[in-house]
Amino acid sequence: MRSLTAETKPMKKRKKNSFFKEINKNKWLYVLLLPGLIYFIVFCYMPMIGLYIAFVDYNPLAGMYGMASKFVGFSNFSFFFTSNDWIKVTFNTFYLNALFIITGLFTQILLAVGLNELGNKTFKKITQTFMFLPNFLSWTVVSVFSIALFSTDAGVINHILNAVGLNSINFYQDASVWPVLLVFLRIWKGAGFGTVIYLASITSIDQEIYEAAKIDGSTRLQSIFYITLPMLKTTTVMLLILSIGGIFNGDFGMIFALIGDNPLLRSTTDVIDTFVYRALRLNNDVGMSSAVGLFQSVVGFIMVITANKIARKMSDDSSLF
Repeated sequence: MRSLTAETKPMKKRKKNSFFKEINKNKWLYVLLLPGLIYFIVFCYMPMIGLYIAFVDYNPLAGMYGMASKFVGFSNFSFFFTSNDWIKVTFNTFYLNALFIITGLFTQILLAVGLNELGNKTFKKITQTFMFLPNFLSWTVVSVFSIALFSTDAGVINHILNAVGLNSINFYQDASVWPVLLVFLRIWKGAGFGTVIYLASITSIDQEIYEAAKIDGSTRLQSIFYITLPMLKTTTVMLLILSIGGIFNGDFGMIFALIGDNPLLRSTTDVIDTFVYRALRLNNDVGMSSAVGLFQSVVGFIMVITANKIARKMSDDSSLF
């Protein structure tokens, strides 16, 4: 025992010295890392103290840890799980996010491969710029466009339908069409931004591989299927795992801007975030909304761990950690 203890102490000392030696050796790199580290500590880790609100009857006048904020355990969670709509809004959240993730990844890969195959560099840059621009529009601005497109009386789509002899569609009264419309608007707004990541991955592929394939008689289509797409596997799996972490977080800004408080569309568009917003607005109970937010975060964390384990079993290079 003494010999083991004696050996352990120098080992710990060597590790400590090597740590400070590494810091001193790459001190300027760590200085560059410092702003990002401070950002995550201040805006991501310090706010986690507020998770305590999910377990108290929060009184803003008393403060988070005030005596008037009575500890109630898991009572705040019952508000969500005992409601009549919790299964519906949970399913809508999962279903819509699954659609966004699948269609988004597919569209981004398709656009990235298509842009990479364009020979005219000027046309390629112009196309990429126009694809990227919608990302900078807020969902409030997009909602104005959606009204111009989908409104019953003055909507462009209904004008076209009437012009060809078809009946108008009451988009803002028909809940069944909105999952498709939300996916369409989500792709239009965000696909260009996601395409940049895949274009960067394609650019990093060694061009000698394509040249060797071309010498062997490979066509451009064969090069895409047997070189480009397999090389994008790691990037795709990584982005998929990161997306799965937020699969139970509804995009409140998007849905509330496009749908608002329209009760006719809630059967397919009401997600956890919009449900909690209405409850918070009506009941003014911060503890209950914090409890639902904690539930979403925990489920998202479990989903990320599970997806990462599955990816690691398939290929070690595809996992995040």
